Amino acid sequence: MKIKEVYSKDEEKSLKVGLWVALSLVLVTGLVATARSKVSHLEDGKYYAVQARFNRTDGLLVGDLVRLAGMNVGKVVDAKLGDGYKAVLTLEINDKFKLPDDSSASIVSSGIMGPKYIEIEPGGSEDMIAPGGEFSYTQDAMVIEELLDRIVSIGKANRNKQNKPCPECPAAADSKK
Repeated sequence: MKIKEVYSKDEEKSLKVGLWVALSLVLVTGLVATARSKVSHLEDGKYYAVQARFNRTDGLLVGDLVRLAGMNVGKVVDAKLGDGYKAVLTLEINDKFKLPDDSSASIVSSGIMGPKYIEIEPGGSEDMIAPGGEFSYTQDAMVIEELLDRIVSIGKANRNKQNKPCPECPAAADSKK
């Protein structure tokens, strides 16, 4: 007696693809969790709080890193909506790192789809940001969707420009005769 095939080839293929997708999601979740756990393993020591105000913080979360020259120097410990509907972030910076008061804080990401973090660009002032102080200069998060929309609209405009006949071109003049 033969056992009948339980799944058709299409169903079997769909099942395999589904399992691969599920496995991929589990791996990505594990990698993200591992990356986030590194945030809490910054060097032990004392920290001081500073604030930074941004118009947009898309994708930046409490617990994300604060970096200086690519090195971890702190983390985001609080986020709230302040006056004028600006996001007010509280950053804890390791006490070893004193920041000039004309330093800037930018929200950047590691690659196109990477996690966001705050990158500090130190200024040249001899005065330092006091504990509880605030960054004078900030740069908001870049929203990938907006950037892609801009690129697509520029491409469409260039394509439309190429499709229009050039009135000064010799080929256009010959076609009018």
